[in-house]
Amino acid sequence: MRLVQQQKKQDDKLGQATTAQVKHTLSVDDWKRESLAGIVSFFAIVYIVIVNASILADAGIPQQAGIIATVLASAVGCFLMGFWAKVPIILVPGMGINAMFTYTLVQGMGMSWQQALTIVVLSGLCFIAISFTTLAGKIRNAIPTSLQEAITVGIGLMLVLIGLHKGGVIVANEATIISFRSFAEPEALVTLITLAITCILFIRNVPGHLLISMISGTLLAYLLGAVSTDTTAATEGFSWASYADVFGQFTFQDLPLTALAVGVFSLTLVIVFENVGLINAHLNMINKPERFNRAMQANAISVLTCGLLGTSPTVSTVETAAGISAGGRTGIPSIVTGVLFLLTLVALPVLTLVPDPAVAPILIFIGGLMMPSVKHIKFEPFSVGLPAFFIIAFIPLLHSIVDGIAIGFISYALFQVAAGKAREVKPLFYVIALLFVAHFVLQAL
Repeated sequence: MRLVQQQKKQDDKLGQATTAQVKHTLSVDDWKRESLAGIVSFFAIVYIVIVNASILADAGIPQQAGIIATVLASAVGCFLMGFWAKVPIILVPGMGINAMFTYTLVQGMGMSWQQALTIVVLSGLCFIAISFTTLAGKIRNAIPTSLQEAITVGIGLMLVLIGLHKGGVIVANEATIISFRSFAEPEALVTLITLAITCILFIRNVPGHLLISMISGTLLAYLLGAVSTDTTAATEGFSWASYADVFGQFTFQDLPLTALAVGVFSLTLVIVFENVGLINAHLNMINKPERFNRAMQANAISVLTCGLLGTSPTVSTVETAAGISAGGRTGIPSIVTGVLFLLTLVALPVLTLVPDPAVAPILIFIGGLMMPSVKHIKFEPFSVGLPAFFIIAFIPLLHSIVDGIAIGFISYALFQVAAGKAREVKPLFYVIALLFVAHFVLQAL
């Protein structure tokens, strides 16, 4: 009998090992799909190299050094996600957070860019302390499902808005806030035609549909004259000497304690809750919620490296959805994207051949794919539905994931108290809501 039991245990172990091996073994087709997803993610987000560097330049960081810092931080972040978290999430310096770095910490609070990098380092350490403890999971569990799903929908609408603007379909208008551009404008025409191609290829289940769409959009843009000729900043040679003056230059010297405390608190609050929402949305798309803690840990370590490398913090970018929609399910797309980021140091002029009208339709399309999450939102009673609506509406309209989440969370806590259901809300959620209130107060000072 004992021999039978021992044999059964051995068979069970062998079966588990075999199952694990099968689970982690990818076929040739899987490798192709995952690698292609990494390429798609890269082309969807590579614009950040130039854009982030230009924002850092407003803080006083030399633009060439900012380009190198952005590339290195993005590559390191993607490698961390790929090797540690094993998910197809792309980490790059976040839009909005880079504006906070330059226009709030440096220009608003009077810090030097070196002092602002110190804030990034300390915020990264705080983020690490949160992500490597049970606090990250508790934060996630404290957030009601309706609000989590609302964040996904709000991010999707923000992608649509970014895509429409990036593709030249909408422009600012003093009378109507935004307005539709004429089809006579080549950028708008290319964007809408490429969007149609993207949707048709997806409906027809054509392999590599997003990459094919970007290539088609690029060709159309050149044929119809929708390509900007101003590529000077992108094609200039790199000066590693200028980067040597930025790497590891964070400093505490002459940094007031009050400014230090306010800066670290505000930045930590922003990066933690923006990434909680983004990571949760992406993991829901690939049905791997169990990878949440690892993804948060990779993100936190990446933020710390940003302060060392000389750039604003990285986030789990919304453009990650492009690679996921292209079939990315493992860490391979992140690793491929990281490698391609490193190659930009020698091949940046090639990347400028892919114009905005070829990338914008992908963002619009991905935004549409994130809309089904609205089915899981309870809009009744209104004490639950209105905060979810606020998140959906305010993320794109305020052009800020964090501010949209903040308004939704604060209103949810307030409405539950008003409805006499205060005890149904987890205490940690009230703490989070109060932190967001403090965030708005500090912004107003």
